[in-house]
Amino acid sequence: MYSPTFARRMGSLQSSAIRDLLTLTARPDVVSLAGGLPDPEIIPRERIRKEAELALADPASVQYGETTGLRRLRDVLAAREGARIGRPLEAEDVVVTHGSQQALSLLAQVLLDPGDLVIVEEPAYTGALQVFWAAEADVRSVPLDADGMDTAALQGLLEGGLRPTVVHTVSNFHNPRGVVLAPARREHLASLADRYGFWVIEDDPYGELFFDGPPPVPVAALSDRVIRLSSASKILAPALRVGWLHGDRRVCEAVELLKQGADLCGSSLTHQIAAGLLSDEPWLDLHLEMLRTRYRSRARALEDCVTSTFGDRAAVPSVAGGMFCWTEFTEPGFDTEALLQVAVKHGVAFVPGSAFGINAAHRSALRLCFATCSEDVLADAAARLGAAYADHTQS
Repeated sequence: MYSPTFARRMGSLQSSAIRDLLTLTARPDVVSLAGGLPDPEIIPRERIRKEAELALADPASVQYGETTGLRRLRDVLAAREGARIGRPLEAEDVVVTHGSQQALSLLAQVLLDPGDLVIVEEPAYTGALQVFWAAEADVRSVPLDADGMDTAALQGLLEGGLRPTVVHTVSNFHNPRGVVLAPARREHLASLADRYGFWVIEDDPYGELFFDGPPPVPVAALSDRVIRLSSASKILAPALRVGWLHGDRRVCEAVELLKQGADLCGSSLTHQIAAGLLSDEPWLDLHLEMLRTRYRSRARALEDCVTSTFGDRAAVPSVAGGMFCWTEFTEPGFDTEALLQVAVKHGVAFVPGSAFGINAAHRSALRLCFATCSEDVLADAAARLGAAYADHTQS
């Protein structure tokens, strides 16, 4: 049997550890805190059904559409995003993509040549790592702390001679750390982009899932060198596959050109559904408040249960929004990859911290998703995790 020859870029790619875990933990007896999944019970299925019926009354909803997305949806997104960044946007400034992951992938193709330098946060969003490695970029990292990306460390790298093409940040309720980029650091990052001429990709799928008040002004409001990404997956439904980007119109036009070859156009049907949902502001405000209330309650329940289970053996910082709780074990040399093998036998799963690190760092940490499960299920999951920890440390 012959061995197929693949493109060079395939040699550096590996499957996402999180996607592999979702397959591993699909058993009904496993409580999975591994995926970044919204709770299907609070996805507005009935309202989506009504919007689908309205959309299907229009024959255009089942036809090919514009590569950049349904004009009505881009108008809605331009108004919403323009309000966030404090300046007007037009539909031509927005490209609708097949989820924000496609937006990130297309941007990498537009902005990066093989060998170009990309700087990510450490720990990093795994989807970004996959995209930048596929683009054959030279991926480096800067630390992340309670105030988000350490922009002073970034400045040190720049002053030392590094010249990135792209700096990637998950600015609000970071995946996996759950932290928010502080206002002063947003201003600092924007000023560095202007001074050194790199692009900032501001990845923000979680910004509307705040618990105690909205996050600071987007980085995109502070510099023209920022391309902003977001998504309807976390606030409406992942199955709609509606993401978007906006920024420099020349970049948007280049993304459109590549998108023509990638998928020609998105789904006119789901674009109409999303436009209907996002434009109904009274309904959307109530829906978002319900999501924030539910997720806030679940986050606090998980934090309390994990803290009471492990005490000072684990550090569990409180999160202010999003979907994730980052936990670090304090025992030197503790390995959460090994713990996971025991945890699955106890019927609970998480993502080891090493999945988010350049060169498999963060081995003593893990990421837990609180969004999918009720408070009672989260308490049960924490108990199972505690039993797995006890078995692992005794063995």
